[in-house]
Amino acid sequence: MAAHGWLTAKFWKKRFRKARNAVATRLFDTRTGRRLLIENIGPRVLSMTVDAGDHLMTFSPSDYIGRKVFRKGHFERDHVDRLLAVLRKRGLTNPASYLLEIGGNIGTQTVYFALSRAYQRIVTIEPDPRNFPLLQTNIRQNRLEDIVTAVNCAAGDSDSQIDFFMNASNHGKSSAIRQSVSDVKISVPARPVTHILSDLAIDPDKIGLVWMDIEGYEPVACRSMIPLLERRVPLYMEFTPLFYGPEQTRDFIATLARYYENCLVFFEEEEQEMKVTDLPGSIDQYDVLFLP
Repeated sequence: MAAHGWLTAKFWKKRFRKARNAVATRLFDTRTGRRLLIENIGPRVLSMTVDAGDHLMTFSPSDYIGRKVFRKGHFERDHVDRLLAVLRKRGLTNPASYLLEIGGNIGTQTVYFALSRAYQRIVTIEPDPRNFPLLQTNIRQNRLEDIVTAVNCAAGDSDSQIDFFMNASNHGKSSAIRQSVSDVKISVPARPVTHILSDLAIDPDKIGLVWMDIEGYEPVACRSMIPLLERRVPLYMEFTPLFYGPEQTRDFIATLARYYENCLVFFEEEEQEMKVTDLPGSIDQYDVLFLP
C-alpha cells in the first residue's frame, strides 16, 4: 500500500509539473510574460539569443535595448523601415552605395539595414566595449560579414583617446558626454570619420547615407566628416537640444545650414519638411533627415 501511495503521488506530481509548465509556456509566449521573464533574469546570464524571424539577435538581458528585443522581437525596426520608405520615395537610395552607421550599438539597426538590401555595404562604428562584441556576434551569426564592417572606436574630430561614460541599465545611453552621476567613466579610442574610411579604403563618394545616434556627440562627429557634408550626403540623426544646450544647439544648426538647406523632421505621426535654419531648438529630442 505504501508503495502504491508513493507511485500515485509521483504520478500526480508529474501531471502537475506538466500542467504548470504548459501554463508557463503559454504565459512566457506573450509580451507580458516575456517582460516578467527578462526582468527577473539574474546577473549570471550575460547574453541571450532570440530568433526574430528573419534574423538572430544576441543581447545582454541586463540592457534596456536587449530587454526590448526580447519582449517585442525587434528594437525600433519601424524607424528603419520608415526612413527607407522616405528615402525611396524621394529617389535617395542607390543599392550600389554604402551606409555609414555611427553608433552601431549591438547591431539592431545594422542588421535591419543589411536585410533591406538597400545598400551594398555598411560601415558601423561603435565604441562601447560591452556592445562591440555583441555587434560582432550579430554580424557573424546572420552571415553579414561580406556586407558589414564594424569599427571599434568613437567618431571624433582627432585621433585620440576620449572619456566615455557607460550607462549601467541602458547601453544605448552611453556617450562621450556624461548624462548621469552613476555612469562609469572609461577611455576609448576616437578617430575622424575621414580617417576611418581611408583605413578601410572606402571612397567617400560611395557613401549614400549617414545614420547617426551617439547621444549628444553628433556635433563632434560632424566635424570629423566635412567632406561628406560638403557633398550633402543624406544625413539622418537623433538631434538632441537637451544634450547640446541652447548655445551649442544654435551653433550646430548654423553649421549644418552651411551644407544643407532643407531637412525632414520625423514626428510621431508625420514628417515635416522645413529649412535647416528653422529646426526647433525647444524640443528635447527628435529625428531629422538632412536632405541633399
